[in-house]
Order: sequence, then C-alpha cells, then structure tokens
Amino acid sequence: MKSLTTADFSFNNLSGELPESGQFSVFNASSFAGNPYLCGALLNNPCNATKTTSPPGKSHNAFKLVFALGLLLCSLIFATAAIVKAKSFKKTGANSWKMTTFQKVDFSVSDILECVKDGNVIGRGGAGIVYHGKMPNGPEIAVKKLLGFNSISSHDHGFRAEIKTLGNIRHRNIVRLLAFCSNKDTNLLVYEYMRNGSLGETLHGKKGGFLSWNLRYKIALESAKGLCYLHHDCSPLIVHRDVKSNNILLNSSFEAHVADFGLAKFLVDGGASQCMSAIAGSYGYIAPEYAYTLRVDEKSDVYSFGVVLLELITGRRPVGGEFGEGVDIVQWTKCSTDCRREEVTRILDPRLAVVPKDEAMHLFFVALLCIQENSIERPTMREVVQMLSEFPAARRSCSPPPPPLPATNFISRCRRRALMRKSDKIYWRPNEAARGACLSAFAGGDDFIN
Repeated sequence: MKSLTTADFSFNNLSGELPESGQFSVFNASSFAGNPYLCGALLNNPCNATKTTSPPGKSHNAFKLVFALGLLLCSLIFATAAIVKAKSFKKTGANSWKMTTFQKVDFSVSDILECVKDGNVIGRGGAGIVYHGKMPNGPEIAVKKLLGFNSISSHDHGFRAEIKTLGNIRHRNIVRLLAFCSNKDTNLLVYEYMRNGSLGETLHGKKGGFLSWNLRYKIALESAKGLCYLHHDCSPLIVHRDVKSNNILLNSSFEAHVADFGLAKFLVDGGASQCMSAIAGSYGYIAPEYAYTLRVDEKSDVYSFGVVLLELITGRRPVGGEFGEGVDIVQWTKCSTDCRREEVTRILDPRLAVVPKDEAMHLFFVALLCIQENSIERPTMREVVQMLSEFPAARRSCSPPPPPLPATNFISRCRRRALMRKSDKIYWRPNEAARGACLSAFAGGDDFIN
C-alpha cells in the first residue's frame, strides 16, 4: 500500500481524528472533503477545536435504542408487579380467607380464587358477578362475588346465620349452595353450575325458539315447586324477594332451579343495585302493593312468579319498548286479551310450533290469578303447584305431583265461585271473577279458546 498516493474519502460522513502517520501523510485535504466531523493537522482542523457532537443519524439511532430499552424495562417491571400481586392475592387467599362448606366438597379456597378472573365471567346482575370454574378433580362450579355489601361485614353474625340457613336448603328445584368464602373485603358464594344458564337468557335469546311448549310448562311447574318449598317447607319461611326469569336456572337437562333466594334482603340493606329497584325486586316484577306498603311477603313472590308465567306464554320480556312507554307485560296482557277468548291466542309466543289450547289457557289463567292486584286474592305457591300439577300437561314432567290439598283449600273455594259472562267477554268482578274464570277452566267446565 506504500505505492498508494491518492484516495478519495470525500462526502462519506466520516468522523474522528485523521492519523498523521502512514499513507495518510501523503493524502491532501481534498481527499477528505465533505466530512465535517473529521479533524487533524492534515485538514488544518485541530481536534480540540472540533465539536464532538455525534452525527445526526447515529444520535437518532441511539435515541431509538434507549427508548426501546426503556419500554422493555417498564414492561418487565409491570409484568413482575402483576405476577407478584397475583401470587400475593392467592397467598392471602390461603391465609386470610375463611371458607364455610355446606356439604362435602373436594376443592380449596385457592381453587375457588383461581376462578375469580375476568376471563371466567358468565354473568352480571343485581346480586353480583358470576364466574364459571372447573375444579382440579372435575366438577364445575359457579362463583358469585357479591356486590352491594359495603356496609355489611362478612363477620356480621346475622349475615352469616342467614347464609348458613340458605346453605342448608336441599330441594331438587333449588340451586345448591356449596360453600361460602369471605375476607374483610369480599364475599363469595359457591354454587353448583347450571350448564344452560338462566331461563331469561334462554327464553329471550336465540335459543328461545327451541323451548317447546312442553318444556315451558315443565319449567313453570318445577320453578313453582322450588318457590313452594321456600314458602311452606322452610322454617322460618324464606321470601325470595327477587323472583324473575333470570333467577331461574336450567341444568343440562333443562330442569328448573330457583336461584338467588334470600339475597335481595342483604342487597337492600347493604347498598343499592343497578339492576334491582332501590327498594326490592326487579323492574317489571314488583307487586303493586309494594308502592304503598314498602313491604314484601310470600304473596309478592307469587305476583313476580305470575310475571314469569306470562314470559313463558308470550316469549316477551316483562318491560320494554314493544309495549309502549310506561307499559309492562302485565298491563299489555290485560289490554291485549281483554279476557276475550279469540284474543288470548294472539299473545302466545309465535315461535311455538304446537301449543295445546287448553293447556295454554290453563297456564294463562293461573298467571292471571298470580298477578291479581289485591294480594289477598292471589293463591299461595302451594296452590299454584297443585293447579299446575293436576293438569294433564304436568304428567309429562318427570317430577312427581305433590300430595292433594285439603278440601278447604283455595281451589275448592274457587270452584264454588261463579263466572260472569256476557257474550264472549269475561267481565272480572273485583277479588272474585279472575279466580272463578281460572278454576272454571281448571274444572273442565268451559273451553276458553275456539
């Protein structure tokens, strides 16, 4: 390379000090033109007088590298914090959570807490958020994280006593409460899992058309039996306070189970709910007397159950714009039918392919009895079960019918009542005619549909 006397390094964006030894000593300054960041004696540009700023391109690349490393570091910090928090939550769960079981279970608090994550949410309602989980040994559970308990301590003895009472209930048409978990901030109820969700979601969703008439009648009877057990076979009796289609759950065989019984009382006491009335019950299901008495009893549940029956018959929600402003399903039903037999068929769910008219009318008039404005005139749930069970449709249900009622029961009283007729219209006499109409059909006296 000693023979190299000329070279052209111009405009290459070079930087640094130009050596004075070797072949560089024979090159002239023009060989390095256009490289402002070069310095040295050959260029008459002393290095100590040259700015040491890096070339713009290299400075920009360095900035991007530092920025990327900073983002990566922040991401690692947040991820580490999340993992630590999750592990801390589980560790806290194992140490500070208290679990009360109401039957033999093969899972731990840690297994339950593993279910409580956003990806497992299957429902939200006035009572809380519901999570689905599968236990390590196979069983599926539903975990309800209670809301509206800000002013109720999980250590409150009255609250715990009520939960224990609910946990001891055993009936084939009531959702089983398996366990209760709590700490100072959170209350979790662990239930058996109902694969087909709620009646409301199924009936008013895309699957509603698959609910045949026989299946709807079966669901009506089974849910009535569940409420009957709460009202008549529990001591003290349990008022549900929030009977609605979304609180009737269906298992894999579409067997009806009453859920969330007794929780509404704590929601009212502990805090207002978005989905429930600030007083008690859900909009569209609240009995009319509640507006002036501010009290609920088992007859309030009967009214709400009557609304559920109307949902099963019509396939419509209890409230909605389809009825008109300020009109609910009860008002719409009475206005649409006016108790004329040719009008009753118009409220049936159009998705139903085959509906035995006598069965539809029977269920319809049982619903009318339940939604009587005067609570005294409503039947008890035991009487409702008896009326539904003695009709032929009930024999298609896999559940055995209840024992006969005493001769002085509601049905016997109603059979003695007269039905007032004028032309094809049924005129309802306050406190009497609705019962008479229903039981006239119940006794097989008249066919209300041509």
